[in-house]
Amino acid sequence: METLDRTALTSLLDRPALRRLLEAYNDQVEETRIVGGAVRNALLGRPVTEIDCTTTMLPEAIVERAKKAGFKSVPTGIDHGTITVIVDGEPFEITTLREDVETDGRHAVVHFGRNFVLDARRRDFTINALSLGFDGQLYDYTDGVADLVARRVRFIGDAHTRIREDYLRIMRFFRFHAEYADGDPDPEGLAASGAERDGLAILSKERIRHELLRLLVARRAEDTIRILADHGFLAWLLGGAAEFGRLVRVSADRNIGSAAIHRLAALAIMVEEDAERLRERLRLSNDEHKTLGAYARLLCLLKSSALPVDVVAIRRLVADHAIEILEVVLTASVGEPIPVVDADAYEALARFRNGAEPVPVFPLRGADLIAGGIPKGPKIGELLARGREAWLTEGCRTDENYAKDLLGRVLEQG
Repeated sequence: METLDRTALTSLLDRPALRRLLEAYNDQVEETRIVGGAVRNALLGRPVTEIDCTTTMLPEAIVERAKKAGFKSVPTGIDHGTITVIVDGEPFEITTLREDVETDGRHAVVHFGRNFVLDARRRDFTINALSLGFDGQLYDYTDGVADLVARRVRFIGDAHTRIREDYLRIMRFFRFHAEYADGDPDPEGLAASGAERDGLAILSKERIRHELLRLLVARRAEDTIRILADHGFLAWLLGGAAEFGRLVRVSADRNIGSAAIHRLAALAIMVEEDAERLRERLRLSNDEHKTLGAYARLLCLLKSSALPVDVVAIRRLVADHAIEILEVVLTASVGEPIPVVDADAYEALARFRNGAEPVPVFPLRGADLIAGGIPKGPKIGELLARGREAWLTEGCRTDENYAKDLLGRVLEQG
């Protein structure tokens, strides 16, 4: 049964900046259409945030037409025929119609053309090959509409051939399945992905990382991660064990588990060595690695303590760890024997998160010790570390009387 929102296509064409663009790039000789994700998402009633177009015009002509229309153009991918044209501050990628002449599994040598059918058939999935003309006509050369209605992701033509053109399409197959499909993966696509998976080894780690992180926040991420595991992909991607239960628990709480890196932590981090391995295996950014390391250290800390996490413990934990990481670890561990978390501890954590209660800050500074007679040097750091340890143990008090007492005790140790 038809369940697509065709009225959304009209709304798409009514966008002022896009309309100006299409008016400038369509005439009796040249044709430019909206293509790919914007058309797909509009039909599904999903938000359209990026709009790509394809055109019969060569890259140089795209730039010249932009100049004539008063638009700014940026040659973001001119070797492959892509120019970003900015209209009223809104960017649109316009790409010349293409045919792949030669591929090596990572890159393609392309030939510019004027045939919309051939351009559509060189794309990866049927649901990505739809195009929309300036007159509102929807073009579907690969049965993409039927696949959208059926909520399935299917390669165009022979799946093996499509994958060998760019092995990243294996990762994209699973990501698109997680985001757009219902039911099981397309059997032909799944079989071809399994048969061709050795080709993933020639791809850059950055490309693999990009697709995996996007998959982890997709609509059916948990189901699809299990499929990856069942078919041998996940062990290769992670190079280690996976914790599906923790991933499910973190993903279920959108306030906590909306970040892909938090989901990766829940899935793949058990000890700090896991963070180091994934940093290299997925070429993680410094910030991403830092997040995984923080998660690992806090997880190990809580798992090594048989004491219940109560209100006082929460106060110590938020003073020493990022609140968002603490929330992820506690959420991931719900239902596990350790840690045991008191109900009022969650309420205390919520107060720190929403600002109802300020995060306690260690009340002593090096200047306090110097003013108390401790000379500058390594001793200052040593005494501050001891003082902080005592402060954490004693409940992270911040009142003035306590600070004076703590300073006195620290100075006595000097």
